[in-house]
Formats: sequence, C-alpha cells, structure tokens
Amino acid sequence: MNQIRFKEILINLFERLGPRGRQLVPVVLFLATVLTTMFWGRLHYAGFLTNFSSSELPEVAWIHGAWYSWTILAILGTHELGHYYACRYYKIDASAPYFLPAPFITGTLGAVIRIRKRIPTKAILFDIGVAGPIAGFIVAVPTLFIGVWLSRIAEIPSGGAGFITLGEPLLFQAAAWLVWGGTPDGYSINLHPMGFAAWFGLLATALNLLPIAQLDGGHISYATFGRKSETVSIITLVALVGLTMFVNPSWLVVTGLLVAVALLSGGLRHPPTLDEDAPLDRTRRWVAIAAAIIFVLCFTPAPVDIGGLTDVP
Repeated sequence: MNQIRFKEILINLFERLGPRGRQLVPVVLFLATVLTTMFWGRLHYAGFLTNFSSSELPEVAWIHGAWYSWTILAILGTHELGHYYACRYYKIDASAPYFLPAPFITGTLGAVIRIRKRIPTKAILFDIGVAGPIAGFIVAVPTLFIGVWLSRIAEIPSGGAGFITLGEPLLFQAAAWLVWGGTPDGYSINLHPMGFAAWFGLLATALNLLPIAQLDGGHISYATFGRKSETVSIITLVALVGLTMFVNPSWLVVTGLLVAVALLSGGLRHPPTLDEDAPLDRTRRWVAIAAAIIFVLCFTPAPVDIGGLTDVP
C-alpha cells in the first residue's frame, strides 16, 4: 500500500472524473499494465533463450510475455486485494486496486488502493496493513519455486562487463539450492521470466514491509510500537543510506523515494489512530513477528549489480 505522493496525485486526478470514471480507470490501468508487462516479459523470455550470450535477442511471440506478466500481476494483485478485502471486512471505504504501468524493465510501478476513510483503531490498521504482504507472499512462494525449476544453469560471460546480477534473498537462495543444488564456478542460474517475476515480487514485498511512514511496514510498526515507530522509521532510513553508500548504489533511487514519501506524507510520524496508547493484542504481535520473518526472507542488501559494481553477492 505504497503511498508515494505522485501515485496519490495520479489517483486523485482520475477520481475527479466522476463515478463512471472511477469505474473505468482501474480497468484501463490494469489493461495498460498487462500490455507493458507483456512487452517486457517477451523481452525477458527472449533474453532467457540466449543463455547469457551477447547475441541479438531472438524473435518470440507475444504470448511468451505471459510468463512474466501474469506472474507479477498475480503477486501484486493479490497483495492489493489483501488490503482491499481487509478494508471491506472492517467496512472501511477503499477503492479497487489501481495497477500502474511503467516503461522500464519491470513493466509496472506496482499497484495501490486508496483508502477514503480514517482508520480508527490500531488493530484495524494492523490487519489492513499486514494483509497485503502476507497475501502477496503466499502467491510469490510457489511461483518462485516453479520459476527456479523452469530456469537453467548457464556459463557466465567472460569478463562480466554489463552482466546484471540479481541479489538473492534468503528464500530465493533456499529455492535455488533445493532445485539445483550447488552452482559450479563460472556458472549461474539463467532465471526464467516466471522466476524473475517472483524475485521482483519478493523485493516488492520487502520494500513494502520497511517500517517507514505510510508503507505497509510503517502501518505495522505504528500499530505495534505506537509513537516509538517514528524512531524505528529514522533508524530504517539511516540503514538504507548506509546500504546506498557502503553496500550497493542501487539503493539510491529507493532511498530517495522513501525520503520523498516521508516528507510528502507529513513526516516520519504515522498519523495517529483513536487508540494510539492502547497496546496491540498478543495474537497480532505474533503476526507482526511473522511479517518480520517474511521481510528477512525477501530482503537482499544488494538488489541489482551491473558488471560488478559491488562485491556483495
């Protein structure tokens, strides 16, 4: 439930179109996102066929883009539907999911729902916040194992110039080991497009679970720690700056966006609920621990490395 400001502005503009516009816009955005993810999925499949070679990409049918497109749409869509149906359960007014197309390698900026009513209690905020990551994770796990199984072991190009290496979350490492065992030196997993979609789904889950401002993790943190969640947000941002400077520069864009989220959504302090001082019940605290475990399984300190820019695997 990423509340990045430009997404909010985009949605506000669409909702001014009136009732009919509000009904059509989610459909139009979804179809546009299907198109962009199919386009990039087709290229991912063509790249998969080359086995890391530097030759030109072969021509492949558009239907092969579905390996990536339908997988990532399933993960992101289930994530947002988790939020949506939690809102419906508590009779909180919320929009249908808005999918956001993108003209770059992922084909999408994710998806978001708009909550139009103040969330009254920490328990309701927690349930709505945690429902998305758990729902998306449930879909991401089987697609990850299937995607890794469909992948291949291929030789890494000599020199590795321009070779893109994806950081491996713990869950990804476990799936790779269970399916392929050890990888010989000089070889790597040539990731099938379904596997790449699942990897991106894990990364998106981890980013959403960061305990900052209005991210899902920020909602969970506030519901769990109350006012202390502001300190948690500050520590998290400092850690991300450290990752950017000392581990992997690919965090620069993410860190910048998260700082923008914090500044444009009113700062690092989460908007208060009516029961800010009430403790969260024991069952939900255990669910919060489960969400933290999901974050650890999905997080990687070096998401992307191009041509050996970092030594972190």
